[in-house]
Amino acid sequence: MEWTALSVSLRLAALTSLLLLPLGLWLGRTLALSHFRGKPLCEALVALPLVMPPTVLGFYLMQSFGQQAPLGAFWASLTGTSLNFTFSGILLASLVANLPFAVQPIQRAFETIPPNLREAAWCSGLSPGRTLLRIELPLVWPGLVSALALTFAHTLGEFGVILMVGGAIDGETRTLAIAIYDRVQAFDESGAAVMSAMLLLVSFVTIGVVYGLAGRRRWHRG
Repeated sequence: MEWTALSVSLRLAALTSLLLLPLGLWLGRTLALSHFRGKPLCEALVALPLVMPPTVLGFYLMQSFGQQAPLGAFWASLTGTSLNFTFSGILLASLVANLPFAVQPIQRAFETIPPNLREAAWCSGLSPGRTLLRIELPLVWPGLVSALALTFAHTLGEFGVILMVGGAIDGETRTLAIAIYDRVQAFDESGAAVMSAMLLLVSFVTIGVVYGLAGRRRWHRG
């Protein structure tokens, strides 16, 4: 079992989930409540990582992270390091690849809230901010939980994008999914089986705990 690779995977999944949750909340709510001419284009851009082959997305991100590209050059001027083949690079790539998993469940949850419910809250004297905190967030809690679980689980299994952007640097960018691939390439099927089982177990436990907490919250509310 490659514990270092597991540690990198868990750290990457946790940071990706925590960073995308507030962004997914804001973007999902905005897309659910807004009506503007470019909305279908915005939704298509958010969903694009779902249909793009991971290696294609990883290639374009790798090119964008290079020091000859504006983003890569800006990052190098701030930190003196490159985004490619670093943990910061695979984290940024993971944020892009997992954006639809964070946004879409939250958007669908906000779309189920009747507009007259917000209007009633405003007429009762609640400000838009307090309406969000006291009315909307409790109602969209299952969507938030789904976004968190899907983002975490998908990040754990991400392979193509991470390999293209980060390579396989031990302790830095070599995740458990890449370690499994390396073991298969080396004909170490028993080692690959152990790590695959660990990845399956961690993903299942994570999703089970998160959905269990969501179900318990709904039960208490009921």
